[in-house]
Amino acid sequence: MTETILTNARLVLDGETRTGTLVLRDGAIAAIDDGPSMAPGAIDCAGDYLAPGLVELHTDNLERHLTPRPGVDWPVRSAIAAHDSELAGAGITTVFDALRIGSMVSTRRTDYRAYARDTASAILAMRAQAALRISHFLHLRAEICSETLPEELDAFTPEDRVGIVSLMDHTPGQRQFRDTTQLRTYMKGKHGLTDDGFEAHIAEQQALGARVRADHEAAAVAGAHRLGAILASHDDTTAAHVAASAGHGAAIAEFPTTAEAAAACHAHEIRVMMGAPNLVRGGSHSGNVATAELAGAGLVDILSSDYVPAALLIGAVQLGARTGDMARGLATVTAAPATAAGLTDRGRLAPGLRGDVIRFSVLEGAPLMRATWVRGARVA
Repeated sequence: MTETILTNARLVLDGETRTGTLVLRDGAIAAIDDGPSMAPGAIDCAGDYLAPGLVELHTDNLERHLTPRPGVDWPVRSAIAAHDSELAGAGITTVFDALRIGSMVSTRRTDYRAYARDTASAILAMRAQAALRISHFLHLRAEICSETLPEELDAFTPEDRVGIVSLMDHTPGQRQFRDTTQLRTYMKGKHGLTDDGFEAHIAEQQALGARVRADHEAAAVAGAHRLGAILASHDDTTAAHVAASAGHGAAIAEFPTTAEAAAACHAHEIRVMMGAPNLVRGGSHSGNVATAELAGAGLVDILSSDYVPAALLIGAVQLGARTGDMARGLATVTAAPATAAGLTDRGRLAPGLRGDVIRFSVLEGAPLMRATWVRGARVA
């Protein structure tokens, strides 16, 4: 029997925060008690918060480790290990690793080649070898405007721990890139395109999107059903986009770009997930609606760290401070994403659930991670 007793802590529970003691035993939460514990070996948390381990449904962080610089490929297993370690240190105990499926094979762009199947196999192998600190699932980002989406999707099976399939359409003039100004800046900066080169790129992508959109959307929806995965929409911008997502059976809306779309998602009972970096920075880096605006209107259900793992806890604490309710803020990164992903064994501090727990303090409004436990074992 392995046991850890964490006492004199502020426990972030369902709908409340109270001082008490948490007991982890044999990988699970064994007990939650009011008041301090005098048991030998109990760890005095000195008033720090204890909360469920954070659940991350969408992060591009692994891709940053796989390609740390444009044109630089890092060894896959080393990249996965570094990503895993970083998330553990940020308090994330369950992650849905976002991998793009759908590539471009007829252009010179090396950053849009197929990589998801090989990377997923490496993640699953490392998991089987107990080489990872936290719990990993897969999130397949199905790029509609691509050339190889159906073939790449067909390479995955129900045994691959695919929890989410999201429908992405990055066709210029659509959704996130409805206004191509930001895209122009990005493409010219990253790929060195001239104005003429950018216009040619726009025309090619728009023609491709028009040609494959219907077939690729159908393939992605069918693939999600085949894999037993939750379906998510991505960058819904209008009420019509949301209606289409609802028609496909989407349960999660990733980063709706307007208040109109977010409100429509709630009308269709689709959970809204917004970026924590957007909240921390005070707005969207690409000109979309601010997370704070939607949160103030009661339209944010889930936060995602997106491209900054540490932002997940920071954003949740900021939401807690805005409402004066830490439990409510933390729920957007614990219970809400766990429920949305169909994970009933985590996301809350309750006896019998997984011993996934984080300890943190708050200094001048900013959270400071102290420790992370996964299945009762300290991993960071």
